[in-house]
Amino acid sequence: MADNITKIATSLNLPRTKVAATVDLLENDNTIPFISRYRKEATGGLDEEQIRSISELFDKLTKMDERRQTILSSIEEQGKLTPELKQKIQDAETLVALEDIYQPYKPKRHTRASIAREKGLQGLAILILKQVRSQETLENIAKPYLSEKVNSTEEALDGARDIVAETISDHSDVRRLLREKALSFGTLTSSKIEKAEDPKMVYESYYEYEGQIDRIRPHQVLAINRGEKEEVLKVNVQINERDWRYAINNYFHADPKSVMAGQLEKAIQDSADRLLLPAIERDIRKTLTEKAESHAIKVFSSNLGSLLTTPMLAGHVVMGVDPGFRTGCKIAVVNQTGKVLDTATIYPHEPQKKINEAIETIQQMVKKHHVTLISIGNGTASRETEQMVAQITRNIEQLHYVITSEAGASVYSASPLARAELPGMDVSMRGAVSIARRVQDPLAELVKIDPKSIGVGLYQHDVDQKELGSAIGGVVESVVNRVGVDINSASPSLLSYVAGIGSKLAEKIVEYRDEHGEFRNRNEIKNVTGLGPKAFEQSAGFLRIREGDNPLDASAIHPESYSIAEAVLEKVKMEPQTPLKEKAAAIDGLKKTVKIDSLAQELGTGSMTLEDILEQLVRPGRDPRQDLPAPILRDDVMKMEDLTNGMRLKGTVRNVVDFGAFVDIGVKQDGLLHRSQFVSGVDLKVGDIINVEILKIETERGRISLKLAQ
Repeated sequence: MADNITKIATSLNLPRTKVAATVDLLENDNTIPFISRYRKEATGGLDEEQIRSISELFDKLTKMDERRQTILSSIEEQGKLTPELKQKIQDAETLVALEDIYQPYKPKRHTRASIAREKGLQGLAILILKQVRSQETLENIAKPYLSEKVNSTEEALDGARDIVAETISDHSDVRRLLREKALSFGTLTSSKIEKAEDPKMVYESYYEYEGQIDRIRPHQVLAINRGEKEEVLKVNVQINERDWRYAINNYFHADPKSVMAGQLEKAIQDSADRLLLPAIERDIRKTLTEKAESHAIKVFSSNLGSLLTTPMLAGHVVMGVDPGFRTGCKIAVVNQTGKVLDTATIYPHEPQKKINEAIETIQQMVKKHHVTLISIGNGTASRETEQMVAQITRNIEQLHYVITSEAGASVYSASPLARAELPGMDVSMRGAVSIARRVQDPLAELVKIDPKSIGVGLYQHDVDQKELGSAIGGVVESVVNRVGVDINSASPSLLSYVAGIGSKLAEKIVEYRDEHGEFRNRNEIKNVTGLGPKAFEQSAGFLRIREGDNPLDASAIHPESYSIAEAVLEKVKMEPQTPLKEKAAAIDGLKKTVKIDSLAQELGTGSMTLEDILEQLVRPGRDPRQDLPAPILRDDVMKMEDLTNGMRLKGTVRNVVDFGAFVDIGVKQDGLLHRSQFVSGVDLKVGDIINVEILKIETERGRISLKLAQ
């Protein structure tokens, strides 16, 4: 382990002591959010991203050590483990290097080389490899190897060359060198398979494609992979002959003075064509795919994290509208806490076209329930519905609307959770409820949906689903714990992401709450069956109890630090219930008169922990989403025909991908801000509100090109 700690510290450019402390905490079943928030003194203040990187790298190195031990045991059982080979295996720094070393010793299926060895031709193969110089003819050299199984010189030499070809292909340094050459100078080509169907021309860009391997973009790799999987594209890796010959000839080269020179040349060509190049091609494709998938997962994770931290539009009575043509628009009104007040179905569009009735229904519901915000799903018939809603908002003061992503709403609607939350309600109507609640608390609503269905990624269904699931879980866990969770109102879905809880315990918490009523203090949480001391330690600081027995329970201060918080309040002669304004002034005064380090030492805690406690005493349970710009509320609608080149607008970033960002500017089609238009140093995220200028409008193709406005 000590060696792995050093490797991690070097790789991440972190002090070894911090890495060692973090690994120790992880090994003792502490969660990443808990370590990041409540063990800052131990880790030296490492943030969540750094701790997650340490965790991932440590797991990777641990698995590699396990594989290393398996390989050592396998070779030792074969009686072929020499001190030099053992050292080489122990020194291997990557899994690829480890597998290259193991290749010659890996138990194989029946190969041409193994069959030749069974026929006793290993000795003849060694003579070819050694390039012996002899006055003897090939027939005489091969003669001792003839037998009942080997009838002729030609058969003996064929078999010996098979052994040589496999030896060359299995050579770890040949593979390493050729792989390096291929990654730097090889090309990836794709072509359309004759008679393959691609009606929407999805893969047209790759019908005759050739790209240098080290310059291919991740989204291109994933698109090509999908085209190949759908049997539209044929894909190959091209490696120049000079490169593969260079790799082989560094270790195997024919001696012109050897009678075996021709045999080695034939074996080299056979090894390259039949074994080595196909193996390296598989390696290259795997490497490209892994890098592309890793990139896609990072893009998806980043977009998801930004989406989950979208600010709440709290305090609104919201009307959710799930638009539709033939089946009508589903409407659900929810109060400020998300409780469903009313539902209806209207048919303003084709084929019924009952527009006046629809407007009348909406106006009546708005008036009856004092609706202040209408949330319109962005799917089918969205913009047509927006035009109708805009007509209504023009005539009603304090009523606005917002276009909301409905991605995943149908997934939620048909889920067991939706059936439990909205029993007896039509599946399609549940979607309208979700669209309404999404603007009130995006995080609480979106955690109910499989994140892959939320629609903020790039080829997320094509990547390694286990890796994606792990990354997504980390992102959601991070956001949920950063925001904190009200234990008396949270759904099981939201609670399941709290550090130390998980899905089963979340269900038990809700069952306990339903049976015994609201939790009055954090200590009551311990009464939940299955929630032991470790789960309490990990979760308590992230669970909020508002207006309970102890005001500190509404903050992010961990119960283990309550005595410290109370000592601080005693110093400034305040109670937890003291109004925030007075408390803030008193604590500011304390910080001016006393050094944090000295106060921390006096109170028996760390400086970083004390800083967090002081911050929470002033701003208890502060939701970080409140510091972000609120979503754009609209009261009128625009069409593409209203746009002109050079027009400046405010828009919301909906998705960020390799080639740019899609921005909702209030018309039917999102505009594309191409990556070439990004400003250096500006890191765009999903949910960002930005000022853009229209570069080009292609009405027929439904395309809008944007640039950032100065």
